[in-house]
Amino acid sequence: MKTISIIPARGGSKRLPEKNIKLLGGIPLIVHSILYAQANKEIIDEVYVSTDDQKIKEIALQYGAKVMDRPEDISGDFEPTVSAVKHTLEQITDEVENVVLLQPTNPLRPENLMKEAFQEFIKNNCDSLFTVTRNHQKFGKIIADKYIPFNYEIGQRSQDLEPLYFENGLLYITKASLILPLDCARSDSKIISENAYPFDVNHVFANVDIDTQEDFDYAEYLYKKLQTP
Repeated sequence: MKTISIIPARGGSKRLPEKNIKLLGGIPLIVHSILYAQANKEIIDEVYVSTDDQKIKEIALQYGAKVMDRPEDISGDFEPTVSAVKHTLEQITDEVENVVLLQPTNPLRPENLMKEAFQEFIKNNCDSLFTVTRNHQKFGKIIADKYIPFNYEIGQRSQDLEPLYFENGLLYITKASLILPLDCARSDSKIISENAYPFDVNHVFANVDIDTQEDFDYAEYLYKKLQTP
């Protein structure tokens, strides 16, 4: 059975138009995820791009990915990612065991991340795994014009905070049966289960998630600083 990578990439982006094909380091944003999957061919058997956009489709095909044309009814702003992943699985005739989800908006990933994460996925017999990163910030709420600390006490040192983690979006690994259950009930489809394994990533790339021009500029800065010789 196969392990495939699925890269969901819609054409519509309101805050950063055509962000998935903006050039980062001289190549379109989505291509970074395609190349990353292809560089892990000992794990990934096929790379699929799910898109509703002709330009993205042409670029994906040019770089050797297979393309699934995403229907309009699951291409809206509020449609969950699992819809596109499920639709892709439904079109594949080969038996798929595992799905590695790579988001194009997280183009920079540590080189060995997929290999290390997949090893943990197999070793722990996971149904799903997702990457997380520890947060070191002090959070609070404002209630009735009063600041209420959430994860610390006033005066507490940052290094003494109780560990909290955020989902960084770098990588997801999921059993295909979790996304496409036997009864095919859409409401049952999941990428992250209640028992998902949180894979801790301590790397600056975990802070890159492109949604605005400022996010893109930061990614470009890191790419030039850390990716090029």
